[in-house]
Amino acid sequence: MAGTSLEKRKTTAVSGHTVSPADEPSADWGWHGTFRVGTPAAGIFVGLGMFAMLVGNHSGWTENLWLIGTGLALLAGVAWMLHKRRTSWRR
Repeated sequence: MAGTSLEKRKTTAVSGHTVSPADEPSADWGWHGTFRVGTPAAGIFVGLGMFAMLVGNHSGWTENLWLIGTGLALLAGVAWMLHKRRTSWRR
């Protein structure tokens, strides 16, 4: 929405560039980032939880295949994310 006053811009201390709150709404209240520890921890917890659900009262292999596939996909995604984060500045 257009206004008569100048737009408020924030300058980050680390990189020195200006961030427009219209482009990045979270910069207006001071936080802009990711959960560096929480995301992999949640992925590992849920991935291992999929394997824990293999112990149960189901009798078919369809459920087992879906649980194993989903658990492996989650753990592979966490491993890829950690590998990508570790090697991002080397290239």
